[in-house]
Amino acid sequence: MAYQTEPEFTHGTPQKTGILLVNLGTPDAPTAQAVRPYLKQFLGDPRVVEIPKAIWWLILNGIILNVRPKKSAAKYASVWLDEGSPLGVYTAKQAMLLKGYLGERTRAPLVVDYAMTYGSPSIPDVLRRLKQQNCQRILIVPMYPQYAASATAPVFDQVFSELQQMRNMPALRTIKNFHDDKGYIGALAANVDDYWMKHGRPEKLVMSFHGVPQYTLDKGDPYHCECHKTGRLLAEALGLKPEQYTVSFQSRFGRAEWIKPYTTATLKELGKQKIRRVDVVCPGFVADCLETLEEIAMEGREDFQHAGGGEYHYIPCLNDRNDWIHALTDLVMNNLQGWLSVPDATELEQGRLRALAMGTKQ
Repeated sequence: MAYQTEPEFTHGTPQKTGILLVNLGTPDAPTAQAVRPYLKQFLGDPRVVEIPKAIWWLILNGIILNVRPKKSAAKYASVWLDEGSPLGVYTAKQAMLLKGYLGERTRAPLVVDYAMTYGSPSIPDVLRRLKQQNCQRILIVPMYPQYAASATAPVFDQVFSELQQMRNMPALRTIKNFHDDKGYIGALAANVDDYWMKHGRPEKLVMSFHGVPQYTLDKGDPYHCECHKTGRLLAEALGLKPEQYTVSFQSRFGRAEWIKPYTTATLKELGKQKIRRVDVVCPGFVADCLETLEEIAMEGREDFQHAGGGEYHYIPCLNDRNDWIHALTDLVMNNLQGWLSVPDATELEQGRLRALAMGTKQ
């Protein structure tokens, strides 16, 4: 195997620690031409769709990629920001703010960056960029509070695959989940409370998480349980009684049974009950994206009100909230314990001189 060429190294250069935030991904533009390769990479991942490869290849390339890109592009266009995709914009802001907050907490040399599992910037490209900056330790932070084999695991797959091509591998740590993290739950509760202070309270709060097929739960995926724990902790933090909230799952795809209750069915049923006001929050997303802004904020409103419901409010994700970035900073700091040493200038110089004495190339 031919390994990647290592970055040029000079003795005495301080080693750095990299923090890599990773989210799902987004097309580069709200067009069918840009959406198609993104969907092909995303839906082509066997972690995402567990159907026999040959059968799924025919379905994906013969039907889905010829029909869905145009429809998806129109949906992306309805939520696209001047700066770009909402998910890309907010993830970049989170990385920038995290860098600043970490700089206030430690003098250790850190590099904070972000990548997308699908689309750009890609995980391999950013890992190489971190290597170029002499990051000898890297913390991988999937931005999914609840672990799912179809979302979190692909991040690790790509990271480990890239490291296999490196001669000088960096030390690696990963954060698997933070579904019950105190700071994360606190930020979620404060976000909802702030919204209610401005807009009043609903008759019912719907906590909608991304859905996954039922068979993943049957095979041991902890996602369903972690979503319900997040929902319970958030409800407790908000002081809600069981009848005041419900947990549901969105974005069903295909004909297979997915974990229930479905958000669409839940909203329609609440509409039929003539509920005066429903608020929907998506605790499984730390940044707004197509799923939250189009599927929940727009389509969800139509489902609820068309069925006879009253007011409908979508509560935005955590995005760049100050309390959320503080919680993320705490999460990262806790997982960097033992790595946050500050290089001593004298030690670095002595190391450089020793290398020179041994005839080591500078």
